Amino acid sequence: MGQLNSAESRVRLAEINVRQAEQEYERQKKLYERNLISKEEFERTEVSWLQAREERENATDNLEIVREGITQKTASYSNTMIRSTIDGLILDVPVKAGNSVIMSNTFNDGTTIATVANVNDLIFKGNVDETEVGRIHENMPIKLTIGALQNITFEAILEYISPKAVEDNGANLFEIKAAVNMPDTVVIRSGYSANAEIVLAHANQVISIPESSIEFKKDSAFVYLLTDSINQQFERIPITVGMSDGIRIEVKEGLTTESQIRGSEKKKK
Repeated sequence: MGQLNSAESRVRLAEINVRQAEQEYERQKKLYERNLISKEEFERTEVSWLQAREERENATDNLEIVREGITQKTASYSNTMIRSTIDGLILDVPVKAGNSVIMSNTFNDGTTIATVANVNDLIFKGNVDETEVGRIHENMPIKLTIGALQNITFEAILEYISPKAVEDNGANLFEIKAAVNMPDTVVIRSGYSANAEIVLAHANQVISIPESSIEFKKDSAFVYLLTDSINQQFERIPITVGMSDGIRIEVKEGLTTESQIRGSEKKKK
């Protein structure tokens, strides 16, 4: 209230000074037109009148700032008008009306008055164990599944792998970030929990057999190939295997699509 009263008093005094300066200017102007005073004396009077008008405008602007916090002619430059740097959805407004806020400076980051996000440009953030991080790289495709949206998968591209691990419950985890390809028909909210599946390798049009039918010995793999279907005779042959998904395994060499092999041996308990 003290600032408001002082600002109003300043405006009233400025009005008095303007009227007095204007009257003096009109008198000096008439005298100058009659060549009764010098031009230098008339210009001093004119400058005093212009200064009084400028002081009145300054006092009026100061009164508007005290009352409203902003002036009409400087609204686009005022630091009390906070503008978002992006167009998006307001996620959170941590301050309420009446709370004190400060601008960022060399001593602190300032007060966050709103959190705005472009929901059409979502990022998946996850963690990868140190035993797997060496097998992934940037620009790998990712499939995302969100718990809140069942039976829907989203495509994403791996963009970032943290160079430093963070320990969590005794395990070293590396943070990853992926850009999500957002469909227009689905609304995804910030903060959803999601799981990511990264395809490390894939093979198409290959021979695969159940992994349980293979006999592993040191670095070699063997299967029992059917040689006599009548007498059920099998021959143990070596094969070269490739990728496995834990159930079926790729066979690179040793078998054809016509080969018949024996399954896993069942032992009596």
